[in-house]
Amino acid sequence: MSLTILGCHSATPRTFAHPTSQYLEINNRRFLIDCGEGTQVQLRKYKIKFSTIGHIFISHLHGDHFFGLIGLISTFGLLNRKNDLHIYAPTGLKEIIMLQLKTSNSWPQFEIIFHELNSPNSELIFEDDKMEVYTIPLEHRVYTNGYLFKEKVGERKLNMNAIKKHSEIEICDYQNLKYGKDFVKADGQVITNEQLTFNPNKPLSYAFCSDTVYKPEITSIIKKVDLLYHESTFLKDRQETAVRTKHSTAEEAAKIAKEAKVGQLILGHYSSRYEDLNLFKEEAETVFDNVTLAKEGKTIKIDSKIPDELIIAHQN
Repeated sequence: MSLTILGCHSATPRTFAHPTSQYLEINNRRFLIDCGEGTQVQLRKYKIKFSTIGHIFISHLHGDHFFGLIGLISTFGLLNRKNDLHIYAPTGLKEIIMLQLKTSNSWPQFEIIFHELNSPNSELIFEDDKMEVYTIPLEHRVYTNGYLFKEKVGERKLNMNAIKKHSEIEICDYQNLKYGKDFVKADGQVITNEQLTFNPNKPLSYAFCSDTVYKPEITSIIKKVDLLYHESTFLKDRQETAVRTKHSTAEEAAKIAKEAKVGQLILGHYSSRYEDLNLFKEEAETVFDNVTLAKEGKTIKIDSKIPDELIIAHQN
């Protein structure tokens, strides 16, 4: 699993401070999460191919989280994109985007499939043979969701040394063993699957929690995720402002991480009031140990090649 930070600041875009956008690669799937102004420039800057983006998840309809979307869609059209584009977002975004395309007479040659969200509860919104994506209901000034990306449990791994001891097991039996089935010999003897296979790789998970007031109720949804991004617009010195604007402090983000027993916490969505971002990390670490600051261009990788063992690497 690999997460690239394209933008991690709040509200107004600045020369070296872009609004929220992230690019997630997990189990050979690629997802764009939020699309603040300038996202397509950041994609080019960090050499991410536009053609890999088939699913875009928008948390809410404040401009710093979706103003880059129409530009990206227009560029997709100029690049002669043919593949469908799926957009998961609160009800209302479809109307906005379709109006922009209609007014500018810029209809793309690919289909845009909108998945409009309005449920106050967590729901499954994407599923294939390897992945599931759920909404995480948040509390902000407008309807807002975070997103939980989860790998499904993979196939078991063949223990070839054990298999070779049983001449009756043929290649055509391997798939059933990967599915977890026992092997039954001709004489009726059962060889359990655990004797013939190893556990699959540990499924990885990532939770994205954008703009929200402190909401401990979400911890049951994101319990024990490997990686959690939680907004931290303010430090606790502006607690009243955080409550009034329905944002969180670094300390509150850390409380969520601790309560949910996550593997690692990423902070972001910093207010422009603060010049020293290390203060966010210092505040969070008084509550939770494994804290990383989101930084444009930073890639966070988590590997689970060995079951139950994580190797975490930070780049840039």
